[in-house]
Amino acid sequence: MSYEIFETKERILAENDNSAERTRQALKENKTFFINLMGSPGAGKTSTLLHIIKRLGSKYRIGVMEADVESDVDAKTIADTGVRVIQLHSGGLCHMDADMTSRGMERMGIEGLDLLIMENIGNLVCPAEFEVGADLRLVVLSVPEGDDKPLKYPLMFTVGDVVLVNKIDAAPAFDFDIEAFKPRVLALNPNALFFPISAKTEEGIDEFCSWLEKKIDERRAEYEAD
Repeated sequence: MSYEIFETKERILAENDNSAERTRQALKENKTFFINLMGSPGAGKTSTLLHIIKRLGSKYRIGVMEADVESDVDAKTIADTGVRVIQLHSGGLCHMDADMTSRGMERMGIEGLDLLIMENIGNLVCPAEFEVGADLRLVVLSVPEGDDKPLKYPLMFTVGDVVLVNKIDAAPAFDFDIEAFKPRVLALNPNALFFPISAKTEEGIDEFCSWLEKKIDERRAEYEAD
């Protein structure tokens, strides 16, 4: 008796990649820079996002998609800044995929936005598996989580373009060795960039936001040149 082995996950990921490419085209047409913000619960994603909005909000029209399994806590926090925001519920899933992201963009409306940021669901596993069409995959890792996370969750640090090492103000209380952490990430992704920051004291935030501003302007120039 013969039978077929059908790898369903490969097909799911292929379909997701196709949807992500359509999202990229929509963003390009609108000249919108899109950040997929990922990290564990409590890493400081929302706090970091607030600092980005504070520093770049006067130059760019910003929209935020807050993704969670339940609740609207983060959306309420972001709404107080005055930027356009929508809360996305995943229906129990631990990540956002490209189709869910696209539907969130359509519901919120990205017309006129210069910068779109999606705070993905908090964990270091599922969000890394699904491309959503972002220009920048931004990973926030906090010092209390430990410098061994690239060893335990390699895919997140393989796909992440930039790693923000948050809560460096708490470094004296934890055994986080950034000189051990960086080679572990670079072994997975030689092009990864690092910014040590503190969302509490704001150390390193200006440096990162200056870099991000330049990145947004470069991509916008590319869109206008095409």
